[in-house]
Amino acid sequence: MELVPTLFSTGWAAGVNAYASLALLGLLGRAGVGEVPDALESTAVIALAGTMFLVEFVTDKIPYLDNLWDLIHTAVRPAIASVIAVAFSGEASGAEVDEALAAAGSGTTALASHAVKAGLRLGINTSPEPVSNILTSLLEDGLVAVVIVLAVENPVLAAVIAALLLALGIGVVVFLGKRVRRGIARLRERRRGPPRAPS
Repeated sequence: MELVPTLFSTGWAAGVNAYASLALLGLLGRAGVGEVPDALESTAVIALAGTMFLVEFVTDKIPYLDNLWDLIHTAVRPAIASVIAVAFSGEASGAEVDEALAAAGSGTTALASHAVKAGLRLGINTSPEPVSNILTSLLEDGLVAVVIVLAVENPVLAAVIAALLLALGIGVVVFLGKRVRRGIARLRERRRGPPRAPS
């Protein structure tokens, strides 16, 4: 197994949809596809990740609720990416230093892809119609599935695709910068509630 490309691509995928990544890795391992660590194939891991994926599948398609979900998962997605990295690294070398480096690298990649996803969603949510939000979410889910399958079958290709998607996402977020700032302002207004009438 090529560890670095695997960790980079699974880190990218977990930053976009950690639960789908975890569930899919477990199912692929159970099916005998690629080399997936035994820890990720556990029934409890697959069931919990699958349940949370279903929750995220719905939440991720509702404008502004998806932004709140992303905010909550700013720490969760990199943490899950780190757990996946430790599982892969532990089977590959078993050295604690390697596991720590793998966790840090994969967690950082996940944080970067998570930031891109969250930024894109803020930009998209400035548009009043929900169709673009739903289509974007479905596209993200599909890309995560492709990258995860390739991560265990062809890690180098998966890493190249993940790197291109990360670079493309950063470019789009920069392009949508004004819309993203507007989206953040709207979220702040919603949290504050309606303005009070003067007494």
